[in-house]
Amino acid sequence: MVCLRITDLSSLDIEEIRDIAREQEEEVLDKIDPVSEILEDVKDGGDPSLLRYTSKFDNADLDQDSLLVGEEAVARAYELVPDRDIRVIRKAAENIRSFHKYRKPSELKLSRFDGMQLGVKATPLESVGAYVPGGKAAYPSSALMTVIPAKVAGVEWISVCTPPNQDGEIDPYTLVACDIAGADLIYRVGGVQAVGALAFGTETVAPVDKIVGPGNAYVTAAKMLVRGTTEIDFPAGPSEVLVLADETANPEYIALDMLAQAEHGPDSLSILATTSREVAEEVNEQVERFIGDRDRRELIEKSLDKSLILTGSHDGLISFSNDLAPEHLEIAVQNPLEVLNEIKNAGAIFIGNYSPVAVGDYATGCNHVLPTGGQARVHSGLSTIDFMKTSSVQMVDREGLNKVGDIAKRMAEIEGLEAHAYSIEKRLED
Repeated sequence: MVCLRITDLSSLDIEEIRDIAREQEEEVLDKIDPVSEILEDVKDGGDPSLLRYTSKFDNADLDQDSLLVGEEAVARAYELVPDRDIRVIRKAAENIRSFHKYRKPSELKLSRFDGMQLGVKATPLESVGAYVPGGKAAYPSSALMTVIPAKVAGVEWISVCTPPNQDGEIDPYTLVACDIAGADLIYRVGGVQAVGALAFGTETVAPVDKIVGPGNAYVTAAKMLVRGTTEIDFPAGPSEVLVLADETANPEYIALDMLAQAEHGPDSLSILATTSREVAEEVNEQVERFIGDRDRRELIEKSLDKSLILTGSHDGLISFSNDLAPEHLEIAVQNPLEVLNEIKNAGAIFIGNYSPVAVGDYATGCNHVLPTGGQARVHSGLSTIDFMKTSSVQMVDREGLNKVGDIAKRMAEIEGLEAHAYSIEKRLED
């Protein structure tokens, strides 16, 4: 029987929860040495190293010419994917594209301030590499969520790396998603070696300015190590959800959402925090009811071993939520917008009984590449902003210089920078 632990918030040691995130951090740190060796090998060895590691880790024997996915393979993928599913992928892509266009910063915006025009110029990165997990499973949604924001931002070229199966092929759904999203190049390479190729470049894989996308502990460690050679989005750990609920919440929906989260893997974390003991007990019953004989029951049960149900006061649970900074936060209460105003830290927020995490994972258009392990305190989910950089723009006329010149000149003198001061003084005198 599956029974989640029900704990009163007042008796909870918050460090117990944080330790779960730290376990993943430690797992990543444990991978640093072997990952570093692979990265150095790829940096020095190029394509032959990619092929060797692909054979070793993915059991796929490729040659140099097959690293890059050709147009024929993409066309064949469209033949293998049912038309209905292609339409679904196109519609999901359309929603993602629309939302990320809405979030795209203006390319140039200037405002006038007393003889000065000041503003910001936003410029897309030139190149981006998207890592899409694969091999034994298919994650076409990850292709959509990483490639489309980069495309909307105006990135010149976007490369995708995704591991092949034992036959050396990429899942057709992933290929279709990459094509619909607008990927320019797709490579049959995954794992640490893919990160190394995107960072350092090989004979076939061109280096990129930034690497984004989810991956396992090895991929995360690799991304951390290449940061500096290239930029990355953020390290990602096991997926997590926190549900804030009161007596008006639907226990069936909550149970299903917690099971959906547990389905990601044994390290996933599902927490219900509720002001209602009755809801807590009912959710426990519904979890046992819905888990049934699901294909991933064993995996789900391992995840639920780490999960729990908290009961406590409204203020206490809000404080807990902000301290945890969850990847996904569901708010299932009578007045959700009031609670929303109290939330400071969360990767993505889902409001009301009809906003499950799963719909956001695939179809609303919001991005599902999100900070985990408490990183939502300082990081945001992936967006067009991550694929752009900004430059301040300053155009000062005579009136403006007269207003701020003396201030700038004196600040330069205070810091002992005579040439700075004179560059201003000369203009004021002319």
